[in-house]
Formats: sequence, structure tokens, C-alpha cells
Amino acid sequence: MNKDKQVPLSVLVIDDEPQILKLLKLILESKGYRVFLASTAKEGILEAAQRRPNIIILDLLLPDMNGTEVIQRIREWSQVPILVLSAVDQEREKVQALDSGADDYLTKPFGEEELMARIRVLLRRLQPQADLQVFRTGGLEVDLVNRRVFFQKKEIRLTSTEYGILRLLIRHAGKVLTHRQILQEVWGPRGVDQVHYLRVYMARLREKIEENSLQPKLLLTEPGIGYRLMILDPDQNGIK
Repeated sequence: MNKDKQVPLSVLVIDDEPQILKLLKLILESKGYRVFLASTAKEGILEAAQRRPNIIILDLLLPDMNGTEVIQRIREWSQVPILVLSAVDQEREKVQALDSGADDYLTKPFGEEELMARIRVLLRRLQPQADLQVFRTGGLEVDLVNRRVFFQKKEIRLTSTEYGILRLLIRHAGKVLTHRQILQEVWGPRGVDQVHYLRVYMARLREKIEENSLQPKLLLTEPGIGYRLMILDPDQNGIK
């Protein structure tokens, strides 16, 4: 009798550097992933459409098209997690990539362990969102059904705006959200330039759900870009 075999998760790498393609293929296949490679933007978009990978790793500097445009093209028809991997380390390029629809950004040169950790976080997005009822990480517990927040088993009172920010970060846990993305979602189109409001509310949130608000472990700042809610309990996957 034939037994069904579990199909490995697939990764599409779009990069014009042969050495990077070879390295990523070696790393990812050793972890059990199926790997597809593309060295141009046009080839990458075609592969994304045909292969339907579980995650895309994308370089921004491609010979035939800017990586940001590749993200925008793919986002027209797919919400596949996209991890930008690039030698470009300018805040402006990072923000553009994230605002265009990328889920995370890792700068070359990169460490294998950090790369795999970022991939694991992004792949958690493949879980059905209907199961997201209670979120847990690092002493924080949020009952999303009843809108109750606990830290170190003690219930915390949040304002509606504070809860809105936290709920948004939970929905994208592990992912960098730009200032503009958060402001647009919580305050609306007229609030996208009010970064000082966001800083004030993030400071208040840290005072309520961090052991030390001056050295946060949950709500991390990405300087000049935005914020990230960390998943600190890998065994729990953050989601119950």
C-alpha cells in the first residue's frame, strides 16, 4: 500500500548572484525545503506564478527590474510571505520594500541561524487565521475573542488605541511594520505623518507589557523604519 508523503515546504530565491543562489540552495535543502532559483526579476515572477512557493527570498538589486517593483507585481495576485535579502542597508530602501508588501528584511551578509529564524516566523502566516484566538509570547497573553490582555498572569488595561496597535502587531507577529503602515491602520489616512503619536503610544504599551520598558524584549524598534512584535516562545508558536 502506498503511503502519502508529506510535501516539503518550498522556497523561491530570486537573486542575480550565483554564489548566493548556491549558498541558499545548500542551506535550505539541508533543512528539508524544496528550493527554486531565479536570477532575474522576470524569471522570478514567472517562477512565483508557476511554482506557487510557500515563501520568497528576494534581492532588491536585480539586473532587469527593481526588487520593490517585483514585490508590487507579486502582491497584485499573491500574499505569499516575502523576505527581502539585500546588500542595500539604507532605511529608505527598507521602508519602500516593506511598504510595497515585503514581510521582512535581512541585510547581507547574513547568519544562517538568523535567516532560518526569520523564515520560520514568516511561515507561521500559513496557519489559518481563524485559529488565532489566544496569542502568547514572553509572558504576554492576549485573548483576542474577549479583548483581554494579561502580562505575567496579571490583567492589563489598555485604551482602545493601545489595543488597536497591539492587535495589529499580533496579526503580523515577527514581521516589521513601518510607521506608515501602523498609522494608516490605526489612525487612518490623515494620520500617516503623525509619527510622534505612535512613539508616545508605543512607550505607553511598553510600560504596561514589558518587564523593563527601557530595554524591551517584546516590542522592538527598527530604527527609522517601524516596530516588530517578537515571538519569544517558539514551542508555543505564539498562536493557540
